[in-house]
Amino acid sequence: MSDAGLEHVATFCGQCSCGCPQLYVDHDAAPDRRIVLTDDFGQRIQMSEGQLRDLVADVKRGVLDRIAQP
Repeated sequence: MSDAGLEHVATFCGQCSCGCPQLYVDHDAAPDRRIVLTDDFGQRIQMSEGQLRDLVADVKRGVLDRIAQP
């Protein structure tokens, strides 16, 4: 998959030039692969919009709080 056609949604961190994780929407992808999350190592995760909604709901409920503690 090329980066052409990806709509940038968010950059997580953005305080450096290390290739921070980013979130995109690929409107040309199949519905189950439309959401693209990249990491700072060039890897990608593709998921559906429903999977992203579930992830966001879990984060809002605090599911990840225990691993985000300093």
